[in-house]
Amino acid sequence: MKDKTFPTTLNPKELAAWRSFKAVTDKFLGNERADNYEEIVQQLLESFRELGSRMSLKIHFLHQHLNFFSDNLGAVSDEHGERFHQEISLMETRYQGRRM
Repeated sequence: MKDKTFPTTLNPKELAAWRSFKAVTDKFLGNERADNYEEIVQQLLESFRELGSRMSLKIHFLHQHLNFFSDNLGAVSDEHGERFHQEISLMETRYQGRRM
């Protein structure tokens, strides 16, 4: 994220998606959650949709369960993260081949 030349190589849609991704990592997944986190995540989804990306099951889960995430995700332990990934893996197995 510190590469200053990377954004200059992107077209306008890609740049919007990159900026949205950075906003989510800084203002939602970091140590403190922004008050407008729902708007930030929605903007990420819209910018990736404009690129023609399909919503993966993980992103769909994130979008539908925003209010279940703690206010300080930076303090969540690795154990919680591992359990989350195991649950997502199980969901992906269950819903494989279905479109969201």
